[in-house]
Amino acid sequence: MVFRLLVGASLVCALAQTPRRKVTNAEVERVQRSALLIDTHNDITSMTVDGFDIGSQGGKTMTDIARMKAGGMGAQFFAVYVSKDYVTTSQSAHRALEMIDTVRHDIIDRYPNDFALALTADDIERIHRGGKIAALLGIEGGHAIEDSLRLLRDYYLLGVRYMTLTHTNTNGWADSSGDTDDPTVKHHGGLTPFGKQVVAEMNRLGMMVDISHTADATFWDMISTSTAPPIASHSSCRALANVPRNMTDQMIAALAKKGGVIQINFACEFLTQAAADKGVAFWPKLEDPKLSDEEKKTLYAQYMSSFPRPTIEDVADHIDHAVKVGGIDAVGLGSDFDGITCAPKDLDEVSKWPNLTRVLLERGYSPEDIRKIYGGNLLRVMRAVEAESRRLQTEAR
Repeated sequence: MVFRLLVGASLVCALAQTPRRKVTNAEVERVQRSALLIDTHNDITSMTVDGFDIGSQGGKTMTDIARMKAGGMGAQFFAVYVSKDYVTTSQSAHRALEMIDTVRHDIIDRYPNDFALALTADDIERIHRGGKIAALLGIEGGHAIEDSLRLLRDYYLLGVRYMTLTHTNTNGWADSSGDTDDPTVKHHGGLTPFGKQVVAEMNRLGMMVDISHTADATFWDMISTSTAPPIASHSSCRALANVPRNMTDQMIAALAKKGGVIQINFACEFLTQAAADKGVAFWPKLEDPKLSDEEKKTLYAQYMSSFPRPTIEDVADHIDHAVKVGGIDAVGLGSDFDGITCAPKDLDEVSKWPNLTRVLLERGYSPEDIRKIYGGNLLRVMRAVEAESRRLQTEAR
């Protein structure tokens, strides 16, 4: 592991000293086609569940089938996102089932020539070879299990292959990064004993443990609890944008040491400090209940007119930094498309992935480096999680 971290630092040092080189369209296309591009977080499901047709074109979304194909996508983890609002009405599990259904019914079953359900790393590769996009499910928000390991097991049987331990809300067994300063929230100091049982059961099932959105204390408890490599399905680097949703260098290094992967998030406010500072000042204003919908639209338009929008180069900076800290084997991509209001210039929807390929090639990344970042690292984690599940289940017999 020390060797891998040293290699990562050496690679970034070498890349930084290498002048940007010209890259041909043919080279970009060749590398793009050789990679199995896996995005670990997309929220188009919040629209398909309300009737949006992912096969339609020309809409205001960041995602549709035609653009996914144009971008060269090989696999997509669709977010089974459960808003914290469902907790207050005890409808979290109900919503989770609706979100699982929209992936399986409105996306996969509706477009069987374009998508196929993947449950394993081998499935992803097989489906990709067959010319389809592998569709996977990841729960966003651990409150979806309603404090029940039985529900967790049910979600696994329905195809869920990762779960984000928290969303922006602290739940009954894990602290979130989204409410650490809220004095009205009861915090646990990380994972409760039951929270550690949840992680252990995820290990046994073969479900990846996702720490995006968790509080730092929850992350460190997970590191000491999980026996399988974890992921951060859509997080970026706190050293470049100091927000609680991003990971510190110490966290990235620990994730890498555990064999895990940080999947870089494209949300503007998580990419640069200027965007983060602007967002911190603005978003509380938009949540004012006294504002009408029309007033909110006007306020948002004013906000965006002066917003310091990051670019694709800022995404590459986060990749560079994560590689420097964790090594080339610890970095992947989790766009958060259609779950974010602002994405960086030249990388703001699913057809734009080749633009990132070009930038990484220009910066000196090799085709093999890019193949690791685009999907190879995530496939390795999946296989390690699957192997640990087999080991644990064999031991229990």
